Amino acid sequence: MIPASFNYNRPESVGEALKMLSDDGAQALAGGHSLLPAIKLRLNEPDSLVDISRIAELRFIKRDRGTLTIGASTTHHEVANSADVKGAISMLAEGADHIGDPAVRNKGTLGGSLAHADPAADWPAMMLAVNADVVIANPKGSRKVAAGDFFQGFYMTALEEGELITEVEIPVPAGEYRSAYAKFEQPASRFAIVGCAVMADVSGGTFSDVRVAFTGVADAAFRDAGVEAALEGAPANAESIAAAAEKAAAGVDFMEDHYASAPYRGHLAKVYAKRALMALL
Repeated sequence: MIPASFNYNRPESVGEALKMLSDDGAQALAGGHSLLPAIKLRLNEPDSLVDISRIAELRFIKRDRGTLTIGASTTHHEVANSADVKGAISMLAEGADHIGDPAVRNKGTLGGSLAHADPAADWPAMMLAVNADVVIANPKGSRKVAAGDFFQGFYMTALEEGELITEVEIPVPAGEYRSAYAKFEQPASRFAIVGCAVMADVSGGTFSDVRVAFTGVADAAFRDAGVEAALEGAPANAESIAAAAEKAAAGVDFMEDHYASAPYRGHLAKVYAKRALMALL
């Protein structure tokens, strides 16, 4: 549990951080709840750590003209307790409040979780369900990547070497949109063995613009097109939800570990899709 030696750097700005990250072997450090254990076990041996946790421009929550913007270094606790987040898309605040324990929520960050892309993390599914854009800075400027393109596989993202997530932009839709997140959690870590994030317009008693996303099920978070299609245009009632939930995670290559077998994860996907969708009613 003793890490290899490394240099520690604490930049004061995004520009300074990007210069430090341009060095070979440099790695960004945010909350550290995933990276530091890996370093202690020597599963990860960076030459230098670039601590971005105190860069003020990365830590904010702002709602303006139909967009909710959250800085990458904003903690789970800050999201969970933000009036702007609760007023815009309540699922994000509720989901953040069920991440880990108080120590994790007070240090762990939104951007750190997205960059790490743990297949059992909560944020990826929620970002997919709300159609978020991930804003990424690099020495040449910045770019936006849709959440649907950001998560690319087992701990794999669209981030390239020397890049840094700066913020997440989330459209706040008009109309009668509702959202919910439900998960079957590992009791010690509270990671999702299966988690389901949903969002839909239920105006007029009918489902439209349905978004259903899973985490903990496969090697990366994903949108479930089958469930979404089954609900699109359907009456917003328990019967429609029960029928659609039976299609959950169809054809998916399930993860399998000592917490849950593949068949059990398949069963949980149906159960938690139904629970999350029922919460919309």
